[in-house]
Amino acid sequence: MIDHLEYNSEREHLIIPEYGRHLQKMINYAKTRETKEERNKLANAIISVMGNLQPHLRDVPDFKHKLWDQLFIMSNFELDADSPYGMPSPEALNERPENLPYPQNFPKYRFYGNNIKTMIDVANTWEEGELKDALIFTIANHMKKCFLNWNKDTVEDDVIFEHLRELSGGKINLLNADEDLTDATSLMRSKTKYGSSSSSSSTNKKSHQKKSNTNRSRKRY
Repeated sequence: MIDHLEYNSEREHLIIPEYGRHLQKMINYAKTRETKEERNKLANAIISVMGNLQPHLRDVPDFKHKLWDQLFIMSNFELDADSPYGMPSPEALNERPENLPYPQNFPKYRFYGNNIKTMIDVANTWEEGELKDALIFTIANHMKKCFLNWNKDTVEDDVIFEHLRELSGGKINLLNADEDLTDATSLMRSKTKYGSSSSSSSTNKKSHQKKSNTNRSRKRY
């Protein structure tokens, strides 16, 4: 018995290991059958077994087509059987996918992010009025907050207005505006306030858990 032991390194390479070696042997056996009727019968039986081994494929649309394609792939495209979907070609399987056109954005002021430019473009399409003015000043305040997160120092409103005019292509000009942006202290205070609130709530939660655990471990007579 020791002389007839088989090691996986000496066995046939499994094309799709998820189905196991026994299914691969069934496919190899089906390839050796002489009549096409017998090969078709064995192929349909193998498809049923593959469906039972991969139950998650039942939720995939047209999962039978996927099973038949995998059957021909595991047979190295040598199984002469009638498939309701046709046999896939090895060229289509080995064909490399096309390169995806990834968006290449190289903004001049990266600390503002890419969404700011999208918001500015949307603001340019709005009609003149109070809503557009409110949106523009909201964008400007957000730009100022992003600038402070990057620089950590104070920043003049004229710098933000100049960047906004440049990013909007000269369509939004607040350099002569009478209204000022929110001061830097207020912009950064909101972030600190929420952070402290979160930390305090987590501290209270931990202390409550500790107190409850202490009461629970106490013996009762």
